[in-house]
Amino acid sequence: MKKYSSFKPTQFDSHYYVENREDWFIAPLTHNRDSDILTESNWDVFFKLMGKENEDTFEIHRFGHWGPGWFEIILINPANKALVKIGEDTESSLADYPILDEMDFSERENEEAGRIWADCYDTKGRIEYIREHRSQFDFRNMADLVGCVRGNYFAGYASELIG
Repeated sequence: MKKYSSFKPTQFDSHYYVENREDWFIAPLTHNRDSDILTESNWDVFFKLMGKENEDTFEIHRFGHWGPGWFEIILINPANKALVKIGEDTESSLADYPILDEMDFSERENEEAGRIWADCYDTKGRIEYIREHRSQFDFRNMADLVGCVRGNYFAGYASELIG
């Protein structure tokens, strides 16, 4: 993890720099207004890993930005060695594999697919999608098919629908 002293949000936003945090570490995760499901999942999982008992030794800082509107970083007090270790372990983990918690990510993907299926497709569009992507669906019975066509739930591969 790099230290906050080397951090400059952008060449235009350097006035956002927070004094007296030069030695604090920047956690290996950020998020912004336009973050995708994976980024939000990792952000929330990391936040939980840090634990409520450590809230006085880390801080979330938000910066305005001309591109994504805003972005947030987490600063970790170097005095909390356990929290620094969590940050370092997370950084190593993300270097090998981009998902911190498969279950959390999968649940978010499924929720988003259900929302898109219900809100962005009408009945005709759902039928067309099912016909075009038949291999994604494994309906248990006719009621399952009808429920999916009506938009009650999405029974296909979430990653394919939202990807």
